[in-house]
Amino acid sequence: MIFRQLYDAVSSTYTYLLADEISREALLIDPVFEQVHRDLALLRELNLTLKIVADTHAHADHVTAAWILKQKTGCLIALAAAVGAENVDIPLVHGDVIGVDGVRLEVRATPGHTEGCLSFVLDDQSMVFTGDTLLIRGCGRSDFQQGDAARLYHSITQQIFVLPDNCAIYPAHDYNGRTRSSVAEEKTHNPRVGGDANERDFVQYMNAMQLPHPKKIDEALPANMRSGMPADGKLPDEPDWADIRVSFAGIPEVEPEWVIQNQPSVTILDVRDNDEIDESLAGLNNLLHIPLGELRARVDEVPKDKPVVTLCRSGKRSSLALGILKAAGHEQLANIQGGILHWHHTNLYKY
Repeated sequence: MIFRQLYDAVSSTYTYLLADEISREALLIDPVFEQVHRDLALLRELNLTLKIVADTHAHADHVTAAWILKQKTGCLIALAAAVGAENVDIPLVHGDVIGVDGVRLEVRATPGHTEGCLSFVLDDQSMVFTGDTLLIRGCGRSDFQQGDAARLYHSITQQIFVLPDNCAIYPAHDYNGRTRSSVAEEKTHNPRVGGDANERDFVQYMNAMQLPHPKKIDEALPANMRSGMPADGKLPDEPDWADIRVSFAGIPEVEPEWVIQNQPSVTILDVRDNDEIDESLAGLNNLLHIPLGELRARVDEVPKDKPVVTLCRSGKRSSLALGILKAAGHEQLANIQGGILHWHHTNLYKY
């Protein structure tokens, strides 16, 4: 199985990618709206087909990327039926099984943080994705969205703590850089529900917390009741000057074919060293040559009246040039994906 744990630093949210190595079918758990380009890039680079997006609950601290991922990939959206959200393709209830070819998840209802909380258990019970129900050395709050501390206690102890001790716990959030725990660890060390804590201990603890109102709840909850669809029902604006794809490394890239077709409207910045320059790119217009090692000192030579696409032998040095240009005030930037070697591969120009 292919498994990745991804992180959104703003909301401290973990997104999980699970995929089968043979079928290349994938599902995502708890994707974040602002991270959609990252997630799409990872799917593309790993040659995976997204089939299902599953949220553990209707989040109050971030907007889900479920709807936009469906628009981009055609995947299905899965969420607890109890949430009653719009645009859900697979309304989930306790005991359901979801997944893709080669990866199966058992659905367990774990309410208490919210009415519609779910946990997803891998079919061999080696992993459980607990959402906000159980965190690492903590748990989700129970004072809003029909939360109930007693129900949360029973969800944790009767649905999660009954799993094998070595079952790995993967929560939807962590605020201290921790990435995973286990059932045995949380049964022993969780300060709210572990050790000798009983239901009364837990309920009184939770009711005494008096946490502040979630900062993003007024934006996140209405959006998540639409499965992340913006209020106007439209996809977010994308850069309109180029057909840009953002890599998993966060680098905006364009294909050589696009550059050939649009070269009059852009400045092509070649950052190879002087001894690398030959006639292999003689067919291009607007070519500006500044070696990468000289770019910071000569950045004012790069015009700002056109978008800039950067180029080198392999696309590696030219990706670094983007940061230098951005720091100098350039906004419309992209790297020519794969550099001249990729041009050679596509038979556009020989290197």
